[in-house]
Amino acid sequence: MLRLERVSKSYRVGTFGGRELVAVRDVSLQVRPGEVVSLIGESGSGKSTIGRMILRLTSVTSGTISFEGSDVAAFKGDRLRAYYADVQGVFQDPFSCYNPIFKADRVLELLREPYFAGLDGRQWRARVEGSLEAVRLDPGQVLGKYPHQLSGGQLQRMLVARALLLDIRLLVADEVISMLDASTRVDVLNLLGDLKARGLGILFITHDLSLGNYLSDTAVILHRGEVVESGPACPRAPSPTPSTGCPGSRSRPASGSSSWPPRWAGGPTAPPGRCRPPGPAPSAWSWPGRPARSGSSRSS
Repeated sequence: MLRLERVSKSYRVGTFGGRELVAVRDVSLQVRPGEVVSLIGESGSGKSTIGRMILRLTSVTSGTISFEGSDVAAFKGDRLRAYYADVQGVFQDPFSCYNPIFKADRVLELLREPYFAGLDGRQWRARVEGSLEAVRLDPGQVLGKYPHQLSGGQLQRMLVARALLLDIRLLVADEVISMLDASTRVDVLNLLGDLKARGLGILFITHDLSLGNYLSDTAVILHRGEVVESGPACPRAPSPTPSTGCPGSRSRPASGSSSWPPRWAGGPTAPPGRCRPPGPAPSAWSWPGRPARSGSSRSS
């Protein structure tokens, strides 16, 4: 369905654009119908840039992004509008997607003229309510409300409902739970699981290694704009090994990535490997290019 082939993105930076900053380098991946692919990386690794290129919010410097065999960069006019009917994105900060002086459901109403001009008021209302119920929202509690009257989880799910209005085939979910509290995160994760079961392809962008493995079928690890490891996501095994991550995992490090997976710098117990249960990282865990941390631990 969606395929990236050796996609790169670079920016001109510095005085008069004298230097080149490579944000993404030769990234290749694909997302199939009904598959969740997690794009995992630390801040600045280029994962959100990849999502923006898929959504045509940022141009591609080199390489090809294709959807159903057609180059996305060549889409214009009606073909581009049809592409957005199949591919939509949901972003990290739900509050920035709403104008506080308008009611929150205006984000749904904006789709009516370009995509549903032939529906009368009753048909449109039924379609809106159906999409809200699909994301576990009560239409009576969210329609007609202003953004400040709704929680972050409700606003985020309304954005997913907006995407579902179009009967999309691919969802780019860029850090969709990072600004939500723990209980609301579970609701959104369960929602993504439901969408996967309905045959929707999902590119799940996250900085959380354990969460990406928990949710996805395939994990792609980014570091400094390059894919350093990719393959089937680890099952939640009880005793992964230091050298291989998960027992039986077929994931493979990319060539030249000897510094991956993260190094274990010592400690009272064996390292949890690449596939560890959710929770704070050990204090001795260190990422490539960073010194080992000491003292109190924090989440990876």
